[in-house]
Amino acid sequence: MVELHTSPLDNVFHALGDATRRHMLRDLAHGERTVSQLAEPFAISLAAASKHIKVLENAGMIRREVRGRTHVCRLDPGPLASAHEWLAAYERFWTDRLDALDRLLREEDARNATKPAQNPEGDSHE
Repeated sequence: MVELHTSPLDNVFHALGDATRRHMLRDLAHGERTVSQLAEPFAISLAAASKHIKVLENAGMIRREVRGRTHVCRLDPGPLASAHEWLAAYERFWTDRLDALDRLLREEDARNATKPAQNPEGDSHE
């Protein structure tokens, strides 16, 4: 039997895979927003906005509180920190690789700077 469990990190990256949800998170980084406020910048219905919000909730990235008939959302940055931590390993990998490339290019430049200049036929200019 196939298990359909996903890790919390899978849910975070799934949620971040959509531009609308990323925009909603940016808005929530500035403070609480109602579902209507989160939907406002987009040409989507409140039902569609609510579906996006549910994905963010399932990823643990936002919390929704019901105040009367109004649903108010706020950012929960914990899962984003987990995603950042996971990405940091790759950041270190690429930083190390780019540093190695930089060293090789500087060594090549230094070798080329010490070689005498040559004309197109390969004879040196002396």
